[in-house]
Amino acid sequence: MMQSLFSEYFLPVTLAIITLGMGLSLTDKDFRNIFLQPKAVIIGLCSQMILLPLIAWLIARSIDIDPIFKVGLMIIAACPGGATSNLITYLLRGNVALSISMTALNSVLTLITIPLVIHFSLKAFIHEDAAIQLPVGMTIIKVLLITIVPAFVGTRIRKNFPDFSMKLERPLRVVLPLLLMVIYAGVIFIDQGTGAATRSDFMEIFPHTLMLNILAMVSGFLVARVFRLRVINQFTISIEVGLQNSALAIFVAASLLDSNDMALVPVVYGSFSFFSTLLFGWSVKKLGWVPKANGKDT
Repeated sequence: MMQSLFSEYFLPVTLAIITLGMGLSLTDKDFRNIFLQPKAVIIGLCSQMILLPLIAWLIARSIDIDPIFKVGLMIIAACPGGATSNLITYLLRGNVALSISMTALNSVLTLITIPLVIHFSLKAFIHEDAAIQLPVGMTIIKVLLITIVPAFVGTRIRKNFPDFSMKLERPLRVVLPLLLMVIYAGVIFIDQGTGAATRSDFMEIFPHTLMLNILAMVSGFLVARVFRLRVINQFTISIEVGLQNSALAIFVAASLLDSNDMALVPVVYGSFSFFSTLLFGWSVKKLGWVPKANGKDT
């Protein structure tokens, strides 16, 4: 039980608290607009579910690395964004409602896509097969309890206590990322016992996970730009496509596939991707790479 203390207990509670905190900055209108004008969420989901695995596949096919690690790379690409991408969007004042909506929808859709991607990857890279089944009912309940419900509670607090919500906004932008970093450190370095990973393992895996992170962000950004989405949605989608749920990827590799070697890939990915994604999103926003758009999408 101690081995999964952070993953099973602290992490879900922390993610719910973080999403509630982000919900304090949102209104009913923010979420309503997403579904009244769904162009942005559809483009974002297509980029995340089709383009991202394709990028990972091309990277895996073009590099000389242990096939086990190639499968680990594909597992990352199959996972949804998670609260980390939502938090970065919140810190950069992006479209938090879009980010949370994409995370919630993709978390449900990956119940189908993760087993498919893993089956295909095992066959292609190590010529093996493994039938995995994600717990459908429990996953949907977790998605509701970690994303939709806390975000809704946050909007209720914002509606009824607007002054209180505004006072919390500045301190939360400091407290929430620190809280997430502490919990993820526990998941990655304590629960998964990654002390066995050597420096050579890290150096072998790092360039390829960084490449996946960067190419995914750039691709998500370019797709959103091609479809002439609003500026705020362009960098929001680039963050959501570029940053995947490394804790879920570790769980899939270590628990469902019983492979600590595969789990090393999301461990390495999780060690830097928050910072690289935050830097990329900040650069896109601050350096003016995106011209102002007049589209009416959300």
